[in-house]
Amino acid sequence: MSTITVPVTTPTPSEDSERLRKAFEGWGTNEKSIIQILGHRTAAQRKVIRQSYFQLYEEDLLKRLESELSSDFEKAVFLWVLDPAERDAVISHDAIKKWNEKNISLLEISSARSSAELLTVRQAYHIRYKKSLEEDVAAHTSGNFRKLLVALVSSYRYEGPEVDMHLASYEAKKLNESITSKKDNYEELIRIISTRSKAQLNATFNCYKDVYGHHINKLCLGLEESST
Repeated sequence: MSTITVPVTTPTPSEDSERLRKAFEGWGTNEKSIIQILGHRTAAQRKVIRQSYFQLYEEDLLKRLESELSSDFEKAVFLWVLDPAERDAVISHDAIKKWNEKNISLLEISSARSSAELLTVRQAYHIRYKKSLEEDVAAHTSGNFRKLLVALVSSYRYEGPEVDMHLASYEAKKLNESITSKKDNYEELIRIISTRSKAQLNATFNCYKDVYGHHINKLCLGLEESST
C-alpha cells in the first residue's frame, strides 16, 4: 500500500494557498503544482489549507478545483482533497446520476460505512446538493433496488458485537422464503438486510449457508432480475 510523502519542512497553509492560487491563474492550470501540494499533505493539512484558502481569497477551494480540473486523474485529485464524508457524498451523487444496476459504489458505501459515518455522509450530501440522499436515490432508481437502496442509505444500525443465534436461524429461513416464494415480494429480505447489525447479519448468512448449502449471494439474483 502506498503512503503519503510529506515534506520534512511543510509550508504554512497560507503559503500553500498562495501557490495554489498562482496555479489557477494564467492561460492554463498548473496541474503539476496542484498535485505537488495537495498530493503531499495529510488529510488534516488539506483541511487547514481549505480553510486558509477561503480566508485569503473568499473562495471555496473545492469549487475552484472542480472548475479547473476535468480528466479522471484530475478528478481523483479533487476527491483526494475532500473529507471522507464529502467524498462519499460526491461518489454517491455521481453514481445516482449515472445509475445502472452494475454500479455498486453506492451500495458499497451504504453497506460498508458505520451508522455514524453514513449519517455524516447524508449530512454532507444535503449540504452540498441541497437535497437528501434518500430523495435522489428514490428519484433515480426503481423496483426492488429502490426499496433496498433507500432503506440502506437511511439506515442507522446497531454497531455492537452481540448476536442472537435463534434470530439468525429464524431470519435465515425468512430470507430463503423471500427468494423462493416467487411472489416478487422482498419486504422481509430488505428489512433484514437494512436493519440488522453487521454482526447479526454475518451470523444469519452463516446459518443460511449451513442450512441451504450455498452462500447468501445467490439470493440477490432474484432481486436483480425483478428490479426493473
